[in-house]
Amino acid sequence: MPPTESMPIGVFARRSGLTPSALRFYDDAGLLRPAETDPVSGYRYYREEQVARATALRRLRELAMPLATVATVLDAGPEEASRLVDEQVAKVTEDAAAVRREAAALKSSLTGAPWLPIAALKGPVLADAVEQVLTATAHEPGAPVLSGVRVEAAPGAVTLTATDRYRLATRTLAPAGTPVTGWAGTADGDELRSATAGIRRTPWVRLEATPYGLRFRLGDRGDRHCGLLPGEYPDHRQMLACLADVTTRVTLSKERLLRLLEEHPGERITLRVTDAGVATDRAEGGTLLPAVVTGPETRVRFALTTLYPAVSTALGPEVMLDLRGPDQPMTVRSADRGDLTTLAMPVSADRSPVT
Repeated sequence: MPPTESMPIGVFARRSGLTPSALRFYDDAGLLRPAETDPVSGYRYYREEQVARATALRRLRELAMPLATVATVLDAGPEEASRLVDEQVAKVTEDAAAVRREAAALKSSLTGAPWLPIAALKGPVLADAVEQVLTATAHEPGAPVLSGVRVEAAPGAVTLTATDRYRLATRTLAPAGTPVTGWAGTADGDELRSATAGIRRTPWVRLEATPYGLRFRLGDRGDRHCGLLPGEYPDHRQMLACLADVTTRVTLSKERLLRLLEEHPGERITLRVTDAGVATDRAEGGTLLPAVVTGPETRVRFALTTLYPAVSTALGPEVMLDLRGPDQPMTVRSADRGDLTTLAMPVSADRSPVT
């Protein structure tokens, strides 16, 4: 008969999320001994207070943590356990990034196609541009292309663009000389992000492409690879071409506007633009920001998750807001540099995004 207040291995397995075979293995490894073992049948029985250790053991193994480290973590104090978990996460992350880089290089080489020279760009400038436009990407089921960055090369310009349908960020860079050829592709956003550290530390980066990948030539630092995402990218050029005329233009301090957004208590914020400046709606508290305003008064409502990244990535101390009405995209850009432009979609009165 099972001991009082003990549970058989099958019940304990369901409670802990571990399989019976895993529990037997961890018993043999000394990580999770049963509370009782029937001397005749060999059946294992566990107690309620062991569920927490078993659950922690399962979660640590899901981090691909070695058994020896798992044993140390389970018996360590909170500070030491936290440090060991952080070390494991860093290792797994580094390993995953290495696998992604190797996979991107492998896919590019499998085509047998020669690398096509695209352009040479300043590494620090390219890294900044990548990080700025990546804020407008999104991981959406059924639309993997939205997690990527559209890279387009044309005579005298390399343009990076990203959109999650509610924001669109685009930045144009001047290459060294004229790009060898026109080219366009959608770079995997995660792989591109992992390449930025090496790109930032390289004075000049040569960009090359095959039908399935990009290669960043970093000189003495080696190469970084980035895969290309399949699928048709949203027609952002047509959207930009179809924008309505600007009705109201606002120039104000980027720092003050960001502070206003950070201190706003709600998930939505209404910007009220008048001759006196920019404020939140009076019903929401009404802090006035000095601004240079041309055009009629207007109110536009945004989700903070849309507006804040659009403003925070703008270049320079002042931002220029081009408004087209309460149901039209607003353009956010630097007041003195126009090579980074972000569009932010407002929300309607019923709190849904305007599409």
